[in-house]
Amino acid sequence: MKVICIGWNYPAHNTEMQAEAPAHPTVFCKPDSALLKQNKAFYVPDFMGRIDYELELVIRIDRLGKGIAEKFASRYYTEVGLGIDFTAREMQQQAIQNGQPWDLCKGFDNSAAISEFYPLADFGTIDSLHFRLDINGQTVQEGYTGDMLFKPDYLISYISQYYTLKIGDLLFTGTPQGIGQVKPGDRLQAYLEDKLLMDFEIK
Repeated sequence: MKVICIGWNYPAHNTEMQAEAPAHPTVFCKPDSALLKQNKAFYVPDFMGRIDYELELVIRIDRLGKGIAEKFASRYYTEVGLGIDFTAREMQQQAIQNGQPWDLCKGFDNSAAISEFYPLADFGTIDSLHFRLDINGQTVQEGYTGDMLFKPDYLISYISQYYTLKIGDLLFTGTPQGIGQVKPGDRLQAYLEDKLLMDFEIK
């Protein structure tokens, strides 16, 4: 299975990062060893500098597909969840400056925390979902999928031109504004609409 991630997909996040809106989706991947499941604690790798949280809507692919037309993309998923793309921010900034890939700063072990997955029909339509992240009881990120630069169905169509999508592949769809650093002792709780999907600690 693949963990496919999208960068720079929310205008307000791009503004906070002083990044220009991309003309095409920014795609990168994480290895399966990056997955952190079942609300297990995230241990900060102290040799990697500052580690930031990035809450994202995650789509689980449930059909095999290649070269998928956007109008048919909705047939390739029925479940959604939430994920946190943990990022070694200082390493990423250095990589950007040097024109280097993001593999190490984005794909390290346990850098892709994910919730359980639930039927999309339980929450609404893919382009009108609200999600948020609370840290220690205070809301730090709020997202709305209607604000995406590149909508989920377009992303699936675009990505499937390059990668064959397989059952179980995960698509992290980008993070809204409000990213920040995690520290040992923090408690992270993530909600899709009003349903608590993630609840774990930073150590």
